[in-house]
Amino acid sequence: MTPDEYCQQKAAASGSSFYYSFRFLPDDRRRAITALYAFCREVDDVVDEVSDANVARAKLGWWRSEVANLFDGHPSHPVTRALVPAVEKFGIDHVRLCEIIDGMEMDLVKKRYRDWSELHLYCHRAAGVVGQLSVGIFGYSNPRTLEYAEKLGLAFQLTNIIRDVGEDARRDRVYLPEAELAEHGLSAQDVLLLKYSPKFVSLMEAQTARAQRLYDEAFASLAAEDRRAQRPGLIMAAIYRTLLHEIARDRFQVLNQRTSLTPIRKLWLAWITWVRN
Repeated sequence: MTPDEYCQQKAAASGSSFYYSFRFLPDDRRRAITALYAFCREVDDVVDEVSDANVARAKLGWWRSEVANLFDGHPSHPVTRALVPAVEKFGIDHVRLCEIIDGMEMDLVKKRYRDWSELHLYCHRAAGVVGQLSVGIFGYSNPRTLEYAEKLGLAFQLTNIIRDVGEDARRDRVYLPEAELAEHGLSAQDVLLLKYSPKFVSLMEAQTARAQRLYDEAFASLAAEDRRAQRPGLIMAAIYRTLLHEIARDRFQVLNQRTSLTPIRKLWLAWITWVRN
């Protein structure tokens, strides 16, 4: 199996919405974004699948070393080998790849977030940085497009947090800021106990409003001359905003179920967004 084939299998197996946004890209850009996505999956899986925090920390340390190997010219893992052509061609850089690992390490030491400022840092590392790397692969000419990428990444991560409240609670993780829980008369313990109530709905409405503002701010920052090149991100936004709408329409039944879109609906949203932009 070639490094590109490995990354393709990693992306397809995840069932993620990201996979649908890659399908319309030219071969070189599709291989690069697939390799970047596979890298994100690899380091995220360390945190989600390794129960011993010390072992997980050691594995993430190995990935830091492997990123260094990538930029020193001798990577050994299929994912970093697949990233080699993208480093110079699309501006994949050492600092941002390590920032993604920083975000995963936060999951090893933080299970609660005091306020939006703390959560913002996590979202930046876990998704904003990925957005910045992605727009480099898709291609852009206006520096404001990096601001678009950051905002869109934050919006995606907040959408994931909203969707996964119950799943995260079963892992003893609460990403909803404690200060905002308190504003709605709730605590992290209420979330861990999966208590559904009007107060919870009100809290989730506030989180959704923040995510929607970030989507709007992202689109306002996308330079017109870069819009066509950035269609993969717009596809992702169409899929994620539709998902967010479905969650809100179901009154945030996220504590005991996971809302998702069917593959055919994602493919339809991808196609219609591509042809309209």
